Amino acid sequence: MSESAALSVVVLAGGISHERDVSLRSGRRVADALVQAGHRVELRDPDAGLLPYLAERRPDVVFPALHGSSGEDGSLLELLAAIGVPTVGSTGAAARRAWSKPVATSLVAQAGVAVPESIVLSHEAFRELGAASVLRVVREALDGDLVVKPGAGGSAQGVTIVEDPTELPRAMVDAFTYDDVAVVERRIVGTELAIAVVETDGAPRALTAVEIVPTTGVYSFQARYNAGETTFFAPCRLDEETATRATEAALLAHRTLGLRDLSRVDLIVDAAGTPWFLEANVFPGLTETSLVPLAIEASDTDAATVYDALVRAAVARVA
Repeated sequence: MSESAALSVVVLAGGISHERDVSLRSGRRVADALVQAGHRVELRDPDAGLLPYLAERRPDVVFPALHGSSGEDGSLLELLAAIGVPTVGSTGAAARRAWSKPVATSLVAQAGVAVPESIVLSHEAFRELGAASVLRVVREALDGDLVVKPGAGGSAQGVTIVEDPTELPRAMVDAFTYDDVAVVERRIVGTELAIAVVETDGAPRALTAVEIVPTTGVYSFQARYNAGETTFFAPCRLDEETATRATEAALLAHRTLGLRDLSRVDLIVDAAGTPWFLEANVFPGLTETSLVPLAIEASDTDAATVYDALVRAAVARVA
């Protein structure tokens, strides 16, 4: 198949996670860009008929635009690999490493990137040891403002910034709503960045760093997906040396977790210029208000070109 030949692409979007609506928006944007690039594209929801359909139809490549556990916990990626369908994205094992925030944070910290001090709590331990006793220990170990978030998940769902200690119990309840594990970490204050990493030829490269400035001061679910609630700067307003350190940290996190094709690494750069790793996203949002499309545009290219390169790289990988 020549490099310019049209491919049959199945874009997966939707699923049953808390991020279904965001995924549908991402999928439509990906499908439109791939059609613009000249490919034959079908948009499908991952359901009980998906695997038999793919095994019979054998599309040239699958492009998952799934958010939440339905796409990012590695299960679907391993099943697609098992039936031999070329797929854009990381391996199932790498996706699992990134999906679990405690695992990803531990691995990235071992690689030398700064991570916020944290305590990881299972819901079971929280109940058995007593909420009051557990939270007392947490407050003594982690002073100052805290961030409480689910151990897995995206789009800031279940995430709470705790400035008043009396808010901590409710924050724990919110986090456990989305996952059986909660992470309580010391809040890092600084410049929030999202750095997209694209890998189409075996060498990951970082796109322009996007600086995030939500009007409320918190990059919540609403701030992410409602136009006008966040101001973005691409490139970011950090000096060149500091921005380079952040980019290097993002690339190191991508490589350490074994990610492939496309990822988005979220960081906060403190007043001293130190980049702190927050999380890595295997299938980042690709909606009209998402960060990766902003980074693509700021990097003097366009979504059609990038997504075209990704699907062709996925096909070439198994050719």
